[in-house]
Amino acid sequence: MAFTEGKVLQEDPVLVTGAAGFIGTRVVSGLLDLGFRRVRCLVRSTGNLARLEETIRSHNGTGRAEILMGNLLSPADCSNVTQDIAVIYHLAAGTGTKAFSDAYLNSVVATRNLLEASLKHNCLRRFVNVSSFSVYTNRNKPHRRLLDEACPAEAHPESRAEAYCYGKVKQDELVAEYAKKRGLPSVTVRPGTVFGPGKRAIPGRVGIDTFGIFLHMGGSNSLPLTYVDNCAEAIVLAGLTPGIEGETFNIVDDDLPSSRRFLRLYKRNVRRFHSLCVPHALSYVFCFLWEKYSYWSKGQLPPAFTRREWAAYWKRTRFTNRKIKNATAWSPRVSMEEALRHFFEGCREEMRDA
Repeated sequence: MAFTEGKVLQEDPVLVTGAAGFIGTRVVSGLLDLGFRRVRCLVRSTGNLARLEETIRSHNGTGRAEILMGNLLSPADCSNVTQDIAVIYHLAAGTGTKAFSDAYLNSVVATRNLLEASLKHNCLRRFVNVSSFSVYTNRNKPHRRLLDEACPAEAHPESRAEAYCYGKVKQDELVAEYAKKRGLPSVTVRPGTVFGPGKRAIPGRVGIDTFGIFLHMGGSNSLPLTYVDNCAEAIVLAGLTPGIEGETFNIVDDDLPSSRRFLRLYKRNVRRFHSLCVPHALSYVFCFLWEKYSYWSKGQLPPAFTRREWAAYWKRTRFTNRKIKNATAWSPRVSMEEALRHFFEGCREEMRDA
């Protein structure tokens, strides 16, 4: 086997890709709080490092965490950052792009470069593949309305109007292939909708404002929210808990609010605006007609709303965190009530500063 096994110690070097990101900075702080002394933080040369640098200072990480600039599309950079690494937390991803080719490069090619470099060094004990709820098809679920780790991923992600979904599905397939054929000791975690101060957008599972008015599509559906600090702690534990190689874990918090309740609280605590509630059946018909017209017009109308999107985001669904709770010591430390309060406060502050 090309990879090594064994308990991860505080003196073992660990790597966090995407360390300057919204979740990445919290993963770095979590590792420092646990006493790790060799935390390698990979960032892009164009990234904003202020938040990461402040995180390292405020968690007594000076001398224990180092920031390295590199590009995962460069095999040489990947070889450099993975030298002697025991655990990789792979959070870097091609977010914010609408091009499927860019998503493939930044999610698949970058991950392959990282894995090949680790393979050559022969020192990796755990690869934590940070995926997303976006990979789930949410159709033909084995437990009806419950979306859990047994639910299938999209078999044809190219049919979804989301480059990010496509990239993440292909990344998960790549990691699974390396685990099967090359013995990669991997764990895949799939966070739901990660929220907290620093992100003020209303989740798309609540609704859309594409047409000049906010269309509330989520209705009474539960939202698979996970507060950023809770999510980061679950990701850290996925890299340190023994005996869970090959497993996939969904990350959502407890006491999930409904879409309707979240929207009501947002209006009350952040800002007022008009919204139109779209009944569940009508939202399906809307996506069905949009999809058919897009096909009929040969792309004149982009396939932004289809039955696959509807199933992924607005179909009646329940969520569970039972598996990750049973397998690790994780439990959300920040309650949903407190998390929502922090989120709304952050939204108000950003609006004042804008």
